[in-house]
Amino acid sequence: MSHYDVYGIGNALVDKEFEVEDSFFAEAGIEKGFMTLIEEDRQQQLLDLLSSRYPLKKQAGGGSAANTLYALSQFGGKAFYSCKVAGDEPGDFYMAELGNHNIETNLLPQREAGTTGRCVVMVTPDAERTMLTHLGISQYVSEQEVKADAVKLAKYIYIEGYLVTSDSARAAARKLKQIARDNNVKTAMTFSDPAMVEYFRDGVNEVLGDGVDLLFCNEQEARIWSGEEDFEAACNKLKTIAGQFAVTRGARGARLFDGSVYVDIAAHPVKAVDTNGAGDMFSGAFMYAITQGMSFRQAGELASLASATVVSEFGPRLTPGAHASVLQKFNTL
Repeated sequence: MSHYDVYGIGNALVDKEFEVEDSFFAEAGIEKGFMTLIEEDRQQQLLDLLSSRYPLKKQAGGGSAANTLYALSQFGGKAFYSCKVAGDEPGDFYMAELGNHNIETNLLPQREAGTTGRCVVMVTPDAERTMLTHLGISQYVSEQEVKADAVKLAKYIYIEGYLVTSDSARAAARKLKQIARDNNVKTAMTFSDPAMVEYFRDGVNEVLGDGVDLLFCNEQEARIWSGEEDFEAACNKLKTIAGQFAVTRGARGARLFDGSVYVDIAAHPVKAVDTNGAGDMFSGAFMYAITQGMSFRQAGELASLASATVVSEFGPRLTPGAHASVLQKFNTL
């Protein structure tokens, strides 16, 4: 009998979020709409520049897989999260954010010396997020962080695409997939960001291996990975590496493939103010739904509603009460 709905692995990061104008990117030499890895000193320089011009909008525990598991746990699911956090003040903050939300982890009270990863999130008036990330100690996520006993108790494992930038993290993802396969645990993966499939394609394909049971991505990532500009052709290519998948399409909703047929999910019209965490929320709500026995359509409809809710405010996560409100609204649709 499964004890966890999802066992996830990912980069543990503290998010610092700012509202900026598009002109800031040109001035600072930043590529809009992507996640870019940078060194700590460069990140600090940009943080200093941002702080001199814009107020800090929000600080929160982050990381793609962590955001997904947070959502799943707040809807009522059970999660285990493997990651790496340093024994510094940001690490203490991250632990409090995670520990207060009922997610079990591999982390111990006495953590390694080092620097906890940080992600600078810049949101423009069009609600698009651009991220500059220093992974810190998280770049050393390895097979050591994989807890086989917990994996065996899960319904799904969940791998974030950001891990493909690290040799040790890719090895950890491969080990996690093998343990899952040996114990009849399903594998889910997210591409996480267009930059991962564009600039780290070999790493993505290494982790994909001979395929996954469930894949999450957005339309841009699907086109880049498949090499197909036509959306239908891109979806057909995804079938070669995923038994099932969910492709988010922004204002056009989402395209699901349940293993047999496509299921198209409508979007919920909202005024988006911050798209940071939208895909993570979609995955978390979706995996909560399917692990609780809902259909693919029901899962897609809950995920669409949840992601529309999270983009309506700043930050990648909703409050516990907001998750309850989303479920209540979903049950009345």
